[in-house]
Amino acid sequence: MIQTGIPMSDGIIPASFRDPSGFIFRRNGILFRQVNQSYRASYDRFLSSGLYRKLTEKGFLVPHTETAEPAYLDDTAYKVIKPALVPFVSYPYEWCFGQLKDAALLTLEIQKTAVRHGMSLKDASAFNILFSGCRPVFIDTLSFEDYVEGRPWIAYRQFCQHFFAPLALASSKDLRLGRLSSLFLDGIPLDLASALLPLRSRLKISELTHVHLHSKAQRRYQEKGQRHEPKGKVSKMGLLGILDSLESAIKRMSFKKGETVWEDYYDATNYSSQAFESKKRIVEEFLDSVSPKTVWDLGANTGVFSKIAARKGIPTVSIDGDPAAVERLYQECKKEGQENILPLTMDLTNASAGIGWANQERVSFYERGPADVALALALIHHLAIGNNVPLGSIARFLSRLCRFLIIEFVPKCDSQVKRMLASREDIFDSYNAETFEREFLREFKILGTAKVAESSRTLYLMRNSRNEATLDAV
Repeated sequence: MIQTGIPMSDGIIPASFRDPSGFIFRRNGILFRQVNQSYRASYDRFLSSGLYRKLTEKGFLVPHTETAEPAYLDDTAYKVIKPALVPFVSYPYEWCFGQLKDAALLTLEIQKTAVRHGMSLKDASAFNILFSGCRPVFIDTLSFEDYVEGRPWIAYRQFCQHFFAPLALASSKDLRLGRLSSLFLDGIPLDLASALLPLRSRLKISELTHVHLHSKAQRRYQEKGQRHEPKGKVSKMGLLGILDSLESAIKRMSFKKGETVWEDYYDATNYSSQAFESKKRIVEEFLDSVSPKTVWDLGANTGVFSKIAARKGIPTVSIDGDPAAVERLYQECKKEGQENILPLTMDLTNASAGIGWANQERVSFYERGPADVALALALIHHLAIGNNVPLGSIARFLSRLCRFLIIEFVPKCDSQVKRMLASREDIFDSYNAETFEREFLREFKILGTAKVAESSRTLYLMRNSRNEATLDAV
């Protein structure tokens, strides 16, 4: 598989330094995981118990092969394994509600399976999950330890912070609160979640137990200067019962569909059916002329054009700033069994930055590229007019993301642009086709243009020229 989203240079991957059990490293462009001696007994038990086989057969865990590759740090190494790759690295703060919910349910199912095999998850970080299309998959082979009868689940607090609290906030308060995960990389603090949740959430046993009362228990231990960990004896049946109750509560969670500006964009668009079909045909022809291996659909809305690329077997990352639109696409892809689209929520005017330790633990959106093709359809007027971004700045931004660009220019005479300008002063004298072409020619070579039938819009196929040599070397 092609994988983007982690540094391409050799060495230890910056996101992989916290776990004493081992780490991910790259050598000669190939990704490996070193298993340290400190994890030797747990690793061997993980394999001999049948848990690894069960999880990989179900598609819950990325498979790996043991290799003869030299260790990265000889003095601590037990084994070096080569994990299968997931096409694109994404983060919880980029997921829609349904993705976080499915990741939570996968984590619980893995923990239940582990307990039945005599093991347990020692951590429950949402960052241990990636999405292959619309299918969540667990990636941390070293997250398992021996299950001790009577011992509570040590990762319960982390699960509540990474999954339960964000889902409760999105379903009971506001869908946009999912973005808090980018500020709190170890999960949303339960005292904050408790303060943000509405009073009626205290009437729900699950939210009362796993957020409000859990938060109070944490606070009591903090006041004593102690770390709050689960106390008391919990039988195996009791633990499985807790996991089942968490699962039932999360399955019941849903967010209220609100009035968003763009979720129903294609249902209320100014395109005629002929214009819409013309645009789809042009996009398909441009894609065929380039034959890309990867596509990023920027401002994808509900993914109509992402699906054109996906039907050709092209792995497609479908990005939009409207979480409801992304949720709609995600649920459609699951229903249709579409495996080539990864929907993500992201505001392109504030795209995901490098964050975490030394700003390298979670890599930026830029570092996960470039894509072979970026689609920028019905996008540029939102950036230029809706957000006052100069055309030249947009061109430079897109030139960092792709080798080829399929972009739509929407002139001021278009009804959607008129709608945007209806409530503000038109200060955009330079927003015209001539300036657009001049600014983009500084970064791209125009390979083709096509008018969208029965509209004033024009589609362009461009090749990155300024960084062409650099991009081809990636």
